[in-house]
Amino acid sequence: MSDQVEMTNPVDQSVGGMSGHLLRRGIHLGMSFIPVLYFEFGEDVADAVNLSLSQLVSVVILVAIVGEALRLKFGVTIIGQRAYEAKQVSALAWGAIAIGMVLLLAPDKAYAYPLILSLSLGDPLLGEMRRKDFSTSAVIWAGTLGIALIWASCAIWVETPWLLVALMGPMCVAAEWPRLRYIDDNATMLLIPLALVLILEPFLGVM
Repeated sequence: MSDQVEMTNPVDQSVGGMSGHLLRRGIHLGMSFIPVLYFEFGEDVADAVNLSLSQLVSVVILVAIVGEALRLKFGVTIIGQRAYEAKQVSALAWGAIAIGMVLLLAPDKAYAYPLILSLSLGDPLLGEMRRKDFSTSAVIWAGTLGIALIWASCAIWVETPWLLVALMGPMCVAAEWPRLRYIDDNATMLLIPLALVLILEPFLGVM
């Protein structure tokens, strides 16, 4: 994401203005249902199309990649996307690919739920606080606390290791923070914490 984009109000950059911005946020929040659908209905859907669950997720990732390649070839943007995404991989595509990687590599509920919820709920929190001109320190502390609460809820709900509750608040905020031109924070906010989970997993005794 370019510096020029970051200094601009995201509403101004969104195709469709405020309506597009709200749609974008709505899609982000809607990602919260992905792990529910995956763990509750994924096996049934995979069986219905005669695939394994991992094959089904892989197909979805491939469809997202091919669809994004075609979108970039024709330079198309739709409502909710940013104007600059006509020439680079969109946040939606990065999010789809990164969520797919989480489901493939960390399919246990204890990890998948908090990772995906950190993106779907934590990223909009950080983005809206920046849009409202909160101080950097306020954004960091609110984001860290909010994401820690997500992981704590999952520790109670799906037995996420409590060690990760302490680690993932600051980790997810740090992973979201870099303003990279071609890699959206939808990817970094999932893949960097996922890498840490995979490194620590042998010591956590969950899987």
